[in-house]
Amino acid sequence: MPRLDTENKGLDLPGRVVVVEVGLRDGLQSEPVTVPTAGKLALLRRLFDAGVRHFEITSFVRPALVPQLADAGEVARGALSLGGGSYAALVPNERGYERALAAGLKEVAFVLSLSESHNRSNVRCGVEESLAVLAAVAGRAARDGVAIRAALACTFGCPFEGQVPLERILHVAGRVREAGVGTIVLADTVGLGNPAQVFRVIGRLRDRWPDVRLAVHFHDTRGLGLANALAALQAGVSVIEASIGGTGGCPFAPGASGNIATEDLVYMLHGMGIATGIDLDALVEAARFTAELVGRPLPGHVVHACRGGRFWG
Repeated sequence: MPRLDTENKGLDLPGRVVVVEVGLRDGLQSEPVTVPTAGKLALLRRLFDAGVRHFEITSFVRPALVPQLADAGEVARGALSLGGGSYAALVPNERGYERALAAGLKEVAFVLSLSESHNRSNVRCGVEESLAVLAAVAGRAARDGVAIRAALACTFGCPFEGQVPLERILHVAGRVREAGVGTIVLADTVGLGNPAQVFRVIGRLRDRWPDVRLAVHFHDTRGLGLANALAALQAGVSVIEASIGGTGGCPFAPGASGNIATEDLVYMLHGMGIATGIDLDALVEAARFTAELVGRPLPGHVVHACRGGRFWG
């Protein structure tokens, strides 16, 4: 990879970022093809060999709703046999939590939406009901020694209801903290956010709760995914979720196209002198392998810009 200008004069950026790979879950759940378990585990191995250590590997939802992830238990057990990493599954309710626990996982991500309409479309219940379920799951997780984070869908806008008021974000985030959740993931589920908005929302959350642990999850639907990631970095966030190849989207949110591509994010971070522990060349090869698995070209930019092993020229 060529040397880039890594002087960040005037920019307050972290020296290291944790990249959480969500391609095996968010990336594959919306693909029209169902990738076999062996293919998922082969992709996991390639990502692991590239230096990725933090994964959201699957979702324990009803197979009838997301058939692409019907093998959640098998994928979880395969990931745990690999060892050496952090493997979480998304759970929408107590039943999902129980299945994740039975598969041996010690990390879960609970998803709820800031939008009543999207929450009913996504998890089939209202926001208040989801908050009650979250409190129950978080209580069980504390007793079971399971780490839990909460992903707040539609933080930066909803496909059904439009803009989400800041006070709504603060209210739900407060309820999540009261439930004992350690990390809050701010998710731009359909790519409606912009950098100024991202910086403002994170700033208000940090002003209210200086010790809050935040992560971000951006979709590139309108081409602002990496710009929003940079705004989050400048606001003090150092954990970013991304999906190999730019795959992904929410099956229950109209217009939710792919996430920011992991290889694009890592290229940007390394170019700014921010460490990730990930080998970009190996990551590009993992993105190419992902395209083979799903049988179509993927929207990530770096993999197309890398010609003959070169990142430009």
